[in-house]
Amino acid sequence: MENKSRTAAWKVLRRKPLSLLGFGIIGFFLLIAAAAPILAPVPANSRSAYLIPEYGYNPEPKLPSVKHWFGTTENQYDLYYGMIWGTRTAFKVAVLVVGTALLIGIFLGSISGFYGGWIDEALMRFTDIVLAFPGLVLAVVIVSVLGPSLDHVMLSVAVVWWPSYTRLLRGDVMAIKEREFVLAARALGASDARILIKHIIPNSIYPLLVVASLDVGSVVITAAALSFLGLGAPAGYADWGQLISMSKDWILGSPGNAFAYWNTVLIPGAAIFLFVLGWNLLGDGVRDMLDPKQR
Repeated sequence: MENKSRTAAWKVLRRKPLSLLGFGIIGFFLLIAAAAPILAPVPANSRSAYLIPEYGYNPEPKLPSVKHWFGTTENQYDLYYGMIWGTRTAFKVAVLVVGTALLIGIFLGSISGFYGGWIDEALMRFTDIVLAFPGLVLAVVIVSVLGPSLDHVMLSVAVVWWPSYTRLLRGDVMAIKEREFVLAARALGASDARILIKHIIPNSIYPLLVVASLDVGSVVITAAALSFLGLGAPAGYADWGQLISMSKDWILGSPGNAFAYWNTVLIPGAAIFLFVLGWNLLGDGVRDMLDPKQR
């Protein structure tokens, strides 16, 4: 059965070349993240691999050269090093934020849909309160209260992301809990926890996984936006959003030399674009693989 499922999934992907492109893009970034210590060796005197080496204090960036392949940002942070190790930061943000939001959504959504009644009412009203706030604004408020840092950015984005997962799973759980196999398990004396974990959640989680895979790109963009606003990682930390933030004063170049420092904007911007594009295409592929109508 597993071989047949894999064969069917491969047939679906072969009909979707853009989905294969998405897998290829994310695979490329995974290789860069895995090989970061080889591609950009950590300086011997560095306190952390994620601290970008600084080669002086000149506020004016430098263009790509033999010494600095991608050039430098303002204050002479090596852009190539920041891009390589920033790939790991991007995956860290994507996995931790989406994973945390998924766990919260699965827990609250399954409890709410399974028990109903006042439990469902209380959880859904709390979910509505969180959804009533614009996501980015609420995230900015949370980070402002806790203090700027990448960890606080990830926490704030996870806080605003779980309600949609909770609502989606709740609806599926409410439908599946009335199915015959669930009623049979209850009649045989299975506990609520066993019914939820073994029968209901495995049969209701697939739409949630598809949405989560499509949300990864949005999560990365949101985290990058908070870093751009100065609420994320500190200056010199290997984070793509932080690198773009350091380029904001040089987007138009210098007087009489328009777009002279294109590398400070174009390179991290292109990385974010490709990373988000890859996850969106990959999410489409996951959706197609899990859709029986596509097989």
